[in-house]
Amino acid sequence: MDWRTNEGYIITNSITIGESEIVLGVHEKQPNMFVTWECSNKNNYYWGHYKIDLLAAQRDFCERALDKVRFYEKNKPKQHKKTEPER
Repeated sequence: MDWRTNEGYIITNSITIGESEIVLGVHEKQPNMFVTWECSNKNNYYWGHYKIDLLAAQRDFCERALDKVRFYEKNKPKQHKKTEPER
């Protein structure tokens, strides 16, 4: 497995939602420091939320992922209901 790092944090978890990715990282030298970022292209990290508690970081990771799901659900193009022809 290839390890990804950013700003001294090892990316330990990630979830891709739509065209975005939410990641969770732990600091390489200070294991009580955590971060969640939104990420694009596997290397463009932004909107960091920094935490000093793993459970708080995991909660933030999950909440950010759910927020992104809700965003895509709310903004998805409307699809016409497909009907099957009568037989």
